[in-house]
Amino acid sequence: MRGPDSRLRGDGFDFLREHADAYVDELIAEFEKEHEDHALRCWLLELVCEARSPRALPVLAGQLDNDDESLRLWAIRGLEMLDNREAERELSRARSNGWIA
Repeated sequence: MRGPDSRLRGDGFDFLREHADAYVDELIAEFEKEHEDHALRCWLLELVCEARSPRALPVLAGQLDNDDESLRLWAIRGLEMLDNREAERELSRARSNGWIA
């Protein structure tokens, strides 16, 4: 997903979307390392969401107060997709703090 060929990047994203649960730890690590490419960061966070793994909770919760609306919206979506008490608690905390509506 880092190469110059947009078709290959899209193919990589599509593959990972279907298999995100198997790569969740790697996706989280790549998201945390990436700070230069905004579009790639958004794609990585979307893939973390698609994994629907409880291991993603800290990274998703950490984006709830991000100034970047795209990342914040993916974090909300990911926590909603987790659909567990901890995710609901993080969403409630973010609402209480005024980070999200």
